[in-house]
Amino acid sequence: MGDTTAGLLQVGAVLLVLAAVYVPLGDYMAAVYRSRRDLAVERAVYRLSGIDPRAQQTARAYASSVLGFSLASIVVLYALQRLQGLLPWGDGKPGMSPTMAFNTAVSFVTNTNWQSYSPETTISNLTQMLGLTVQNFLSAAVGMAVAVALIRGLLARAKTGMLGNFWVDLVRGTVRILLPLALVVAVILLLQGAVQSWHTGVDYTLLDGRRATSPIGPFAGQEAIKVVGTNGGGTLAANSAHPFSNPTPLTNLLEVLAMLVIPVCLTRTYGTLVGDRRQGLTLLSVMVVLWGAVLSLAWYLQSRPTALAAASGANVEGTEVRFGIPGSTLFAVSTTGTSTGAVDAAHDSLAAGAGGSVLWNMLLGEVAPGGVGSGLYGILVLAVVTVFIGGLLVGRAPEFLGKKVGRREITFAMLYVLVMPALVLAGASITSVLRSTSSAMVDPGAPGSPEAIHGFSEVLYAFASASNNNGSAFGGLTVTSDWFQLSLGLAMFFGRFLPIVLVLGLAGSFARQAPRGGESDAAATADAGLPARGPMFGALLLGTTVLVAGLTFLPALTLGPIAEALL
Repeated sequence: MGDTTAGLLQVGAVLLVLAAVYVPLGDYMAAVYRSRRDLAVERAVYRLSGIDPRAQQTARAYASSVLGFSLASIVVLYALQRLQGLLPWGDGKPGMSPTMAFNTAVSFVTNTNWQSYSPETTISNLTQMLGLTVQNFLSAAVGMAVAVALIRGLLARAKTGMLGNFWVDLVRGTVRILLPLALVVAVILLLQGAVQSWHTGVDYTLLDGRRATSPIGPFAGQEAIKVVGTNGGGTLAANSAHPFSNPTPLTNLLEVLAMLVIPVCLTRTYGTLVGDRRQGLTLLSVMVVLWGAVLSLAWYLQSRPTALAAASGANVEGTEVRFGIPGSTLFAVSTTGTSTGAVDAAHDSLAAGAGGSVLWNMLLGEVAPGGVGSGLYGILVLAVVTVFIGGLLVGRAPEFLGKKVGRREITFAMLYVLVMPALVLAGASITSVLRSTSSAMVDPGAPGSPEAIHGFSEVLYAFASASNNNGSAFGGLTVTSDWFQLSLGLAMFFGRFLPIVLVLGLAGSFARQAPRGGESDAAATADAGLPARGPMFGALLLGTTVLVAGLTFLPALTLGPIAEALL
């Protein structure tokens, strides 16, 4: 069987499984967030935490809860990393430096999981499990909670401005969705040979008689939630290319599915909650078109031998030989389209065009299909912008689900759209002119040389990854200096929480409106302006998404991967 046939079968298998679980999982998640019944374990958490699960929160209170919880999580995780050398099960590893601990704490709390260190030599198993893995669950649950709050704002009819209860949404997303899915994935990984051990290493004898040690640990469980929660931070430096975490082509396909399943099925959740599943299918169709287009482009450019790769017949440097170009490209496009950031191949070694494709995939705003929760609220914000543009084109007052899209609403939406480009371009521009940046590159090259152009691509990729809370990287850039630790940490922080605050502000603005004509059914009011469903709206939404990314980042991409690909 040829590589192309095998790759097409893998893509077909992914689409088939997603189609099979789309309806049941999407409807199940909708039931989770609108259920009035609390599980026993949830009631225990509420009692211990002093939470009133029946209390409702305004947008301001909901945002304060998100920010307060996240800031507290950063402080706890920072302290855990700094003190790990004094804590039990420290594996002899000392505490992290202040800047690296700050960067890592922000990274995992923001669902980015950017790692500027080698996990097996830097992080103890206690810190991995008690700190990083816990945040893999909680940060993903925060994203889903914000997406559900936006939907509630669109559905609100009583003009009370209430968006639900963040603490209830957080607990339910963790207990009822993330934990069960992660458990299923972890069991399959174990059955396929992934490592799960309480030990920190295993000794063995090499063929020449020398003794060596290989790091082991609770890898399977952490691998599962890192992909299910679109987190991406690995327990090993090789990430998902390491056979201890991703042992077979089957597990590679499973991890791609795990990254895509919640973001894809959340579109069904949205359609079910608003009472118009055609709207969910429209959003899904835009996501699928973007994902498929980037996958096709990256696959073609990676499979097309360059002059340097002509001897081997393909661009195979950095590609995991167990998975080949199709499996590595499928993983790369899925991980950059879902804000996961896990890798099963070296993105820095991708062909220039393929590397530029996965970079552009992030610069689309992580909506193809985006992270857990963040992909849904990201594309809904773009849908609001699309409705506003469509209303102007047809000369009608723009409305979305019966709610007016006025000056206040479009201001929230456009500020959301501008946050990520501002962080990426400002961070990459400032970093590129610093003298110290060239020393962080493996081969900075002379100005104007292919090496220098690729160096700029590495910097642009780093800030695109941080600002979009992705976490993957071009490995030729060393980011352990204080400048990179702090600047990328701030990019991750503001790239996560400024959009969340703006989304909740938009949700609150919608929640304070009465629907047009006082109608109670969201679907009945959807056609008041431009219908937010169907091929015409889908095409307009697709065009809005592509144009926003294309017009904003085309000059930067031209200076980096496009110029590199043309050399």
